[in-house]
Amino acid sequence: MKNHFVLFDLDGTITDSSEGIVNSILYALDKMGVKEEDSDRLRSYVGPSLKETFRNNYFSNDKDCQQAIMNYREYYSEKGIFENKLYTDVLKVLKTIKDKGGVVALATAKPGYFAKIILNHFGINYYFDSIVGSHLRGTRTDKRDIIFEVLDQFGFPDSNHIYMVGDRKYDILGGKYHGLKTIGVEYGYANHGELLKVNPDFIIQSPLQILECF
Repeated sequence: MKNHFVLFDLDGTITDSSEGIVNSILYALDKMGVKEEDSDRLRSYVGPSLKETFRNNYFSNDKDCQQAIMNYREYYSEKGIFENKLYTDVLKVLKTIKDKGGVVALATAKPGYFAKIILNHFGINYYFDSIVGSHLRGTRTDKRDIIFEVLDQFGFPDSNHIYMVGDRKYDILGGKYHGLKTIGVEYGYANHGELLKVNPDFIIQSPLQILECF
């Protein structure tokens, strides 16, 4: 794995964050008088940006979307961020990659501010050579732009040795856009058949299988 660069998504790839995200969305919607009872549907919103989630599913104007995002962060910043857990064996995967000389980066659509808090909370921040997320002001939410920023930080290394690991189509399409090898994880939040449609180089069912892709 020496000279390999491995970019990880966060939600649905490193951590099972669905409880906190679903509760934060429910809180945001409730404050705006919107009732949502389908928790399974809400789980499918883990991955896209908040603006995309609220705009495509609940609100037709930017003002309401922005208010929903503010409501969401009100709950998330105090409670939702910690309603979260590491997937089994993720720590072993990160340690193995680093011990064998690999470079590890985080490429998440979650604001980098919150991503750093989460990695620190679980004590895994020191495994990451770079942590890149969206901006709190709502910019740089496209996974292609996030991956570009990671690659730029490392001087655009040989893409034959760079892997993008994620659970949603956005991760795979973002990786392919930059010519990276892609690993789709089925233990996350992708809808049925979502990963197959975007044809990642590898599809795996557990974190440990990530190590078999290098």
